[in-house]
Amino acid sequence: MTKADRNKVIITCAITGATHTPTMSDHLPITPDQIIEQAIGAAKAGAAVIHLHARDPETHRPTPDLGIWLHILRSIRDECDAVLNMTTGGSTFMSIEDRLHAPSTASPELCSCNMGSMNFGTYAMIDKYRGSWKYDWEEEYLEASRNAIFRNTFGDIETILSVMGKDGTRFEFECYDVGHLYNLAHMLDRGLVQTPMFLQLIVGTLGGIGPGPENLMFMKETADRLFGRETYQWSVLAGGRHQMNMATMAVTMGGNVRVGLEDSLYAGRGKLAQSNAEQVVMIRGIIEGLTKEVASPEDARRMLGLKGASQVAF
Repeated sequence: MTKADRNKVIITCAITGATHTPTMSDHLPITPDQIIEQAIGAAKAGAAVIHLHARDPETHRPTPDLGIWLHILRSIRDECDAVLNMTTGGSTFMSIEDRLHAPSTASPELCSCNMGSMNFGTYAMIDKYRGSWKYDWEEEYLEASRNAIFRNTFGDIETILSVMGKDGTRFEFECYDVGHLYNLAHMLDRGLVQTPMFLQLIVGTLGGIGPGPENLMFMKETADRLFGRETYQWSVLAGGRHQMNMATMAVTMGGNVRVGLEDSLYAGRGKLAQSNAEQVVMIRGIIEGLTKEVASPEDARRMLGLKGASQVAF
């Protein structure tokens, strides 16, 4: 990485995800067209990478439907040059086949790869919204996480790396705990992963490592021991109220950042974000206030070793 690139910060914006449900915020994009609109807005606000999930236009639930995915991808591509990052996590309740169906067809520049099975507890949010649900499926969907496992076995990870890597797609390695870094090191040792790697260090999700400076430092120090500092780019994703604090810490440590309504619905204490772009603008101000430069999509492609927008299949 060049000296100039060391001062650049890649902003990823995660637009909708599979965790938050429609009742939680009127500003959460829950239809394909809303996802498209907010993704374009986030890109124009400064996000170089757009992390995407798809939702069904009728039920507003997460979906693996290929037609919906292609509509989202093509519509965003036609309006901006951001790197489009497709989830392979889908949702806790999708099979690995469903999770890979659209990404394997679209062959994006970047996709996520979750680095271990885990409990992923969204049921803890039920009490806050009980009795006010907009859709019948929401409470049941959240409650189901109490006894579900977000499956990412070694075999699943091997499948994702093989299926998505064959056409040059690179990975955002999502690491929710320290053990996930060791799983990634195992895959790197076996030659299944290429460098430079893009690590997403995730803190504050129920079922993964907790939030806080000490946990982020431990994750980063562990990554340095396992991989060496020159073999990877890294970013921080923090859930809920920890989002901006941990992102700011990442910038001061030389890392990149992820924001977006997938991870937090707020733009300050008790203030719902009006859009994904609002969070991008907030973190951009922090980055530039710390005398860093916001990376462009082309910067991000170079820094992450991506194949380029002309090489996708959508």
